[in-house]
Amino acid sequence: MMNTFEDAGKFGKEYMDTSLKSAAALSKGFQAIAAEATEYSKKQFETATAAFESLVAAKSLDKAVEVQSDYAKQAYESFVAEATKLGDLYADMAKDAYKPFESIVAKAA
Repeated sequence: MMNTFEDAGKFGKEYMDTSLKSAAALSKGFQAIAAEATEYSKKQFETATAAFESLVAAKSLDKAVEVQSDYAKQAYESFVAEATKLGDLYADMAKDAYKPFESIVAKAA
């Protein structure tokens, strides 16, 4: 009977350690995602500001349409690239958060 209590204590300690490692991986992942999102927002603000300045400086309607079209194309391409990068960051974070639990899952199976 004593063995069962000791085993339960060991399992509890192992599970707590694993949970803390997983929480640390999640925290690190969210920090990386926040940093990436912040950097993307800064770049997009600078790009939008430059496009607006070019739009205001346009001397003809054709030039204004060209500036707007170029900006829309660049913004779309940038968004798709950023969404892909963020998707990869989320996937990596999930893998890193699950990794500490692999040993517990293997023991249970």
